[in-house]
Amino acid sequence: MTPGSRTGAARAAVHVSSGHRLGASHPRQEGPVDLRLVPPALAAWVAAALMLDAPPRWAVATVVVCVAAAGVLLVAWTTGGGAGPTLPAGVPGGAPGGAPGGRRGRMSRGRGTGRRYAWGRFSVAATLLCAAASAGSAALHGPDLHRGPIPALASEFAEVEAELRVTSDPRRTRPRVASAHALPPTVVLDADVVRVKQADGTATVTRTPVLVVVRGEHSDSAKPPHPPGGRSAGEPGARSADAGRPGDTWLGLLPSTRLRVQGRLAPPLPEGDRVAAVLRVSGERAPRVVGAPTGAQRLAGELRGGLREVTEGLPADARALLPGLVVGDTSRVPAELEQAFRDTDLTHLLAVSGANLTIVLVLLIGPPGTAQRAERRGLAPKLGIPLRTTALLGGLLTLGFVIVCRPDPSVLRAAACGLIALLALATGRRRSLIPALAAAVLLLVLYDPWLSRSYGFLLSVLATGALLTLAPRWSAALRRRGMPPRCADALAAAAAAQAVCAPVVAVLAARVSLVAVPCNLLAEFAVAPATVLGFAALASAPVAMPVAEALAWGASWPTEWIAEIARTGAALPGSGIDWPGGWRGGLLLALATVVLILVGRRLARHPWLAGACALLLLLAVVQPPPLTRVIAGWPPPGWRMVMCDVGQGDATVLAAGEGAGVVVDAGPDPVAADRCLRSLGITRVPLVLLTHFHADHVAGLPGVLRGREVGVIQTTGFQEPPEQAEFVRDQAAAERVPVTRAVAGERRRAGALDWQVLWPPAGPAPPPEGPNDASVTLLVRTAGLSLLLLGDLEPPGQRALLRSPAAAALASVDVLKVAHHGSAHQDPELLRRAAPRLALISCGADNSYGHPAPVTIAALRAGGARVLRTDVDGSVAVLASGPRASPQLEAATRPP
Repeated sequence: MTPGSRTGAARAAVHVSSGHRLGASHPRQEGPVDLRLVPPALAAWVAAALMLDAPPRWAVATVVVCVAAAGVLLVAWTTGGGAGPTLPAGVPGGAPGGAPGGRRGRMSRGRGTGRRYAWGRFSVAATLLCAAASAGSAALHGPDLHRGPIPALASEFAEVEAELRVTSDPRRTRPRVASAHALPPTVVLDADVVRVKQADGTATVTRTPVLVVVRGEHSDSAKPPHPPGGRSAGEPGARSADAGRPGDTWLGLLPSTRLRVQGRLAPPLPEGDRVAAVLRVSGERAPRVVGAPTGAQRLAGELRGGLREVTEGLPADARALLPGLVVGDTSRVPAELEQAFRDTDLTHLLAVSGANLTIVLVLLIGPPGTAQRAERRGLAPKLGIPLRTTALLGGLLTLGFVIVCRPDPSVLRAAACGLIALLALATGRRRSLIPALAAAVLLLVLYDPWLSRSYGFLLSVLATGALLTLAPRWSAALRRRGMPPRCADALAAAAAAQAVCAPVVAVLAARVSLVAVPCNLLAEFAVAPATVLGFAALASAPVAMPVAEALAWGASWPTEWIAEIARTGAALPGSGIDWPGGWRGGLLLALATVVLILVGRRLARHPWLAGACALLLLLAVVQPPPLTRVIAGWPPPGWRMVMCDVGQGDATVLAAGEGAGVVVDAGPDPVAADRCLRSLGITRVPLVLLTHFHADHVAGLPGVLRGREVGVIQTTGFQEPPEQAEFVRDQAAAERVPVTRAVAGERRRAGALDWQVLWPPAGPAPPPEGPNDASVTLLVRTAGLSLLLLGDLEPPGQRALLRSPAAAALASVDVLKVAHHGSAHQDPELLRRAAPRLALISCGADNSYGHPAPVTIAALRAGGARVLRTDVDGSVAVLASGPRASPQLEAATRPP
């Protein structure tokens, strides 16, 4: 090869990654990846995780052994004439490009293998010293949970008076459906007990972390926690906007506020690693504030409150999500939307991370690759700000970002990496991000050893490492195969982050999302505009509210797009698969991921085969009804009724024509209800009938209403429980669907479907013993079949139904939807009168109520009924074949 050809090849290698015909305007050849700080960071991480709750003698022994071994290695390295150490490129003062710097570094390159061994000894010694320092730090932090009187008092469930310093934002727990009721959310917050007074009057000054649980508060979560821009609830003497709403005052507390409360201590939950006890206090009274929050926290609270205020008039999804995307405030995010984000692996968008900080810093300094050039971009050069001043402003902006968004693990990791990169920028050093990430991990674990056990911190570090190592290589491979650069970068980033994070998610959720990569890809294009406009609204709210409202309105469009992606992805029938939980399941998924990557590399050489595999995966996720009907036999042709598998609750669909169905009850889970209707191809719902207002029958209503044409909602006239009745009215009003009352004697038709309301009576009647006995009871006729749907009628209601004028219609039905999930509370006479051929029971697997009761199943089978139940058989479809006068009854199941 001639010298000229070698030069041309070298030039091509330098410019090949630029994507431009003439090459890069600032060509730069990369050296090997600098990994020298990675072993010390990993050693410190592991040592901290192991030593937090280890016996003190183990920690001391670990520190002594590591220091002694490091000393031996350093002595050997020194006496052997080892080369002076050089700092990694990501650390200020390090050599550019990761190459050894200085005279001694240049001399060491020619001194042979012995010098390399000497350098290896120095690296091992540094790693051991970092492990020793981390073990020592963990040994000092771990005993904090066992010092002072709090642990002993918690083991006795003692009543105490405590003075607290709030260390987190108060937050609501998500409401949970417990059969009849949606359990109200509870306010929880993290705090340090700084002084405790026992029942005998003994007072002790301490500093012990606890979890405060506020019981009995019942404020409206829709209102802002405290008036934005007004006096914070964290100030002494401050009152909430509504003095009769103490829960609002608890939610308005700011970090660093000092409180004096009375409550009962209890031992922490097993997963409560960072707290010594749980302090349960009453929410009926407002907290007594004895110390105001710091000025920085007050400013941050006003900014966060201003963002909540400017989003008040936005559509529901944007109002809930925008504060979460910008500052991590998820107080308004409904449980069903949060679950959709979890099912699609989009929860990182609700936890402020490095992406948010990167977007903010890029606005200031421009893209990192141009930060030190004369043609650098961003706001700083346009304003004439020098480079070092820009770095200083970036540092202040990063600190403000941490205060406003709160020091969560992902925020701390992003801030540490950003500060290291900004310091390198100010000192004129090259910014190598992998050493910066390793240095950030090392410093943070030394500062707070509890981060070593934080799943959030682990996911943040893994995702960032994947973006720095795997994503560039995968992107280059996709570009070589003809994919446009932007698409290649986006796809590689989403796939790399998912590949390394999915095993950890499987450990926690025992589920693998199959839609995570496409959902993240589709959401990525909306994240930047939503974040930029959201931060602009946050900054302008205190000084120009109309401008802030306009910016928030602009941010609502991409925010609603993200919410729609999450809901749509979660509702797909094949959106995820169950996977073994725990670390065994995580290791199994990691192995499966490696195998898939290796197979994918081979498939990439055969575009047609790769396309066929992608198409098969798409069909498996979407599962279009015509295809699943052919392959899986679901939904079966000619189905007349389907009892959906929605867990411990009721949701039934009655066929009312092509793509149409009458829905009787909606179950406890909106995602499950939506998924069932999608699998049946239901796009139009003439009627949603809610038999009564218990949460396991109505909480899934948003999933029924989403994306479908709904004619009317019918309910029972007994408005109990009132909070669930209000929930139904709010959902109907939001979708502009009328709500009417169903009464006995009413008859309606929809296509070939005919039904009659048998209960509750239309005229004045004694009040029912409870909501169950007010359940709307239907007699449905379709294709020659008769179906009796009893809701949750209890024996008193069942006996009253037998005495009503509708009793004659109860004899010898074809299908019986057994009342109250097959509980033991059944009237034997009603079961004998109905004498069904097929009995259907909707209940959740391993439910705590013992549903269905063995005595009920035995009674049904004794009467000649075939019994099918959703916890065992999954969704159940009822079919009719043969002539309408004497149809053949059939049933098909879809296993759970």
